[in-house]
Amino acid sequence: MEAACELSFVMPCLNEAETLASAVRTAQEFLAAHRIQGEVVVADNGSTDGSAEIARAAGARVISVDQRGYGSSLMGGIAAARGESVIIGDPDGSYDFASVDSLVAKLRDGYDLVVGNRFQGGVLPGAMPRLNRFVGNPLLSGLGRLFYRTDIGDFHCGLRGFKKAAIERMDLRTTGMEFASEMIVKATLLGMRVGEVPTRLAPDGRSGPSHLRPWRDGWRHLRFLLLYSPRWLFFYPGVLLMLVGLIAGAWLSPRMRIVNGVGIDIHTLLYCAVAIEIGFQAVLFALFTKIFGVTAGLLPHDRGVDRLLRWVRLETGLLIGSFCIASGVVLSLVAVNDWQQRNFGSLDPASTFRLVIPASLLLSLGCEIVLASFFLGVLMLPRR
Repeated sequence: MEAACELSFVMPCLNEAETLASAVRTAQEFLAAHRIQGEVVVADNGSTDGSAEIARAAGARVISVDQRGYGSSLMGGIAAARGESVIIGDPDGSYDFASVDSLVAKLRDGYDLVVGNRFQGGVLPGAMPRLNRFVGNPLLSGLGRLFYRTDIGDFHCGLRGFKKAAIERMDLRTTGMEFASEMIVKATLLGMRVGEVPTRLAPDGRSGPSHLRPWRDGWRHLRFLLLYSPRWLFFYPGVLLMLVGLIAGAWLSPRMRIVNGVGIDIHTLLYCAVAIEIGFQAVLFALFTKIFGVTAGLLPHDRGVDRLLRWVRLETGLLIGSFCIASGVVLSLVAVNDWQQRNFGSLDPASTFRLVIPASLLLSLGCEIVLASFFLGVLMLPRR
């Protein structure tokens, strides 16, 4: 029976007694109308309003999921699904399970993941808060497209279909609403075939409040997008800080500069050094995060990182770090020599700090490179 099952509808459920029976019947009617061997699975996440009994009476298979959360509920239902393909969607009346023909067609065409796009299919009045519709969803979906180079226009649509084998390969981990973003991000990173179809969103049929919490859920989506993109979280900001610090520092190193009658001197030069230091640490964090993510199986292998690691080794880092430390020591000795020539008396900060600031920066960066090289060596140790 399991081998013959082509499609499973999986519905996360937390107190959906008002709309659950209708959603189950609509999915069953779709399967019958299109002569698809399938099933309806309701993943009950601790309902107290009799939803589980209603689902069973309507002919659904009910799976009890103890761990709370949207992602936990769906993963419990997906794990129990018998279908080769799975369609997920909330049973609150916001999605029409009778109109998933395009989802099924793309799955049969070989797509691993197919996501609904509510902005293409239409959002009926009252179906989505204005803040979510015009700010939250477009902003987070835009960041997702930018960070992960995907064409998906609606990262948070709850109606989507996928191959069960593909979802198992993704090894999804999140338990809350960010589960929707994790699915798209991992499918993209793993090079899976991802598509989208227009989907209409209707107002839900609940008489009580929605399960969504716009600010909390929005932050969880944003946090996930950033944490799974070390490039945008650490690398690009770090490189930008380093470039700004280097350019401005090189401009200020020879002498004080006058801009619109304002003198810019060693105080700004010190901040340039701080910018370089922070930027360098951010770049190191990007490298650490990427290597840890790959070795722990959280992120797929990156060819760029593989090429970088061919020459970024412990010995290379020690050599570069030692060179920076030596350069810092040399500049420090030049500053001490200048002090000696003044009989170790008072110094002119505007002159001395132009040696002391670069010397301190080189000493600090050199020590960081040495320590980071040892830490990278630990991360790259062979493990079973």
